[in-house]
Amino acid sequence: MSPKSFASRTPHSGVGFASPRPRESMRASCYTKFMRKTSTLILAIVSCLGILSALVVLGQGNQSAPAGFVSLFNGKDFQGWKLPEGDNGHWKIVDGVIDYDAMSEAKDGKDLWTEKEYGDFVLRVEWRIKGTPYKNPGVPIILPSGDHKLDENGKEITMVVPDSDSGILLRGFPKSQVNIWCWPTGSGEVYGYRMDKKMPAAVRAGVTPKILADKNIGEWNSFEITLKGDRLSVVLNGQKVLENAQLPEIPERGRIGLQHHGSKKDGQWNSPPSLVQFRNIWIKEL
Repeated sequence: MSPKSFASRTPHSGVGFASPRPRESMRASCYTKFMRKTSTLILAIVSCLGILSALVVLGQGNQSAPAGFVSLFNGKDFQGWKLPEGDNGHWKIVDGVIDYDAMSEAKDGKDLWTEKEYGDFVLRVEWRIKGTPYKNPGVPIILPSGDHKLDENGKEITMVVPDSDSGILLRGFPKSQVNIWCWPTGSGEVYGYRMDKKMPAAVRAGVTPKILADKNIGEWNSFEITLKGDRLSVVLNGQKVLENAQLPEIPERGRIGLQHHGSKKDGQWNSPPSLVQFRNIWIKEL
């Protein structure tokens, strides 16, 4: 190759070598287009996830009643329910669920009741405990008989448990309350009958849960409560915790209630509060 030919290929000649600027410009253009497409795709994915999430929440909080059942809560207001007089907004609707802060200002009864009375029925209701700010220092170990376990000196054994407390009241009778709480014995028990020492042993044992079926605090649980005459069965999260338990003296008909529990002293909870939510409340009359 002659020196002249070589010189014609040197960068200084401006001949034979492409300028780097068009190539850099092309790379920048491709990168910009790629980032635009990527951003659009990410926005589309986020938007779809948001829509799906909203649909899931709405579907869980306001489902249609199953065949044969009637909805007791429409997810929008308290139609069909009787708010405690003077409650002042503590029982409320939040995101399609019944929400309670355990601070009703009502003077005569703070429970939330249906307007209609019921006799025999199957009731399905989903519930969850929102939080457990109160540490209950006197929670017992409950034996299958319904009695509390004692130590070698005959003293009741107790433990400290983060606790909130509510329940489903049956036929307008406070004693026939299907418990919602955090005790190790589990939700679904009928406290008023179990603690009544005048009741026959079979009755007290019958209203004591056979299994702990509660989910973790903050998670949704489901009750199926069947009441026929004075016989009660309770299924919690698909597991039968009470079967054909007898509730002597329960009225033949009455309203269904969601229970208030708890109080404060000097700004602090001094008993387990009913920090609960309810949704998908359905009933089938028998």
